[in-house]
Amino acid sequence: MIYSMTGFGKCQLNLPHANFNIEVKSLNSKQLDTNIKISSVYREKEIELKNLLSTKLKRGKIELSVWKESSEIQNSHKLNIALIKDYHQQILNLKKDLGFESDIFPVLLKMPNILQKEDTKLDDNEWLEIFKGINTAVDELIQFRLAEGNKLEKDIILRINLIIDYLEEITPYAKVRIERVKENLLNKINDLKINNIDENRLEQELIYYLEKQDITEEQIRLKAHLDYFLQTISSDAPNGKKLGFISQEIGREINTIGSKSSDAEMQKIVVQMKDELEKIKEQLLNVL
Repeated sequence: MIYSMTGFGKCQLNLPHANFNIEVKSLNSKQLDTNIKISSVYREKEIELKNLLSTKLKRGKIELSVWKESSEIQNSHKLNIALIKDYHQQILNLKKDLGFESDIFPVLLKMPNILQKEDTKLDDNEWLEIFKGINTAVDELIQFRLAEGNKLEKDIILRINLIIDYLEEITPYAKVRIERVKENLLNKINDLKINNIDENRLEQELIYYLEKQDITEEQIRLKAHLDYFLQTISSDAPNGKKLGFISQEIGREINTIGSKSSDAEMQKIVVQMKDELEKIKEQLLNVL
């Protein structure tokens, strides 16, 4: 069982004095990258939210948005009366000293810091409801990830099985190929018409060369990697990175087989195996 790193979850809260909309989005990323968009009132809870996202979502580019739709007319700004009075007195003194006549009210409204924002305190009961809503949205995202992961898993397993089938197709070609290489070598040696050949040394060199051309070990290792891949993808733990490492080992064995394959039909099969593996690697980029 695998999880995709792509997901979306949301929750709507209808509280007595306000409505809250909560959304969580997730994209693929090598590490956990969180972006929390929330009112400054709840900024002190940001570490708690990051811990929640880290524990539940593990990895990915996560964006959490919480915004408030107030059901009451609220004004969080008020005039700084004391400051306005001070400005007023200073302007009156300046007016008296300079002897000019002017309406000073528009001037007062343009002075800096005459509006002050009221401190809004965190409501613990409200935060508990918001936190529950965030958990609900995150759980919905996890279910989305699971559904996407199931689709990815079916596609990846299909392609791994195709590689296994291609590997079996190579076996008869590999056996015939060794005999053909041996025959060609002996024919070339006979064509050279070299006298006094050390038969024992010739046999040793032939064995050494044929062993270098043999792909039996690569076939065994490749089959073991493919079986381990299928075993790993079926486990419950998030194994995206591990599957990526196994796919690299699968690629190494396929490349080695390809480099040793002088037969045209074997080369075609190797190309098909590489094509399926590249598609698997692309899918694994989005696996948790």
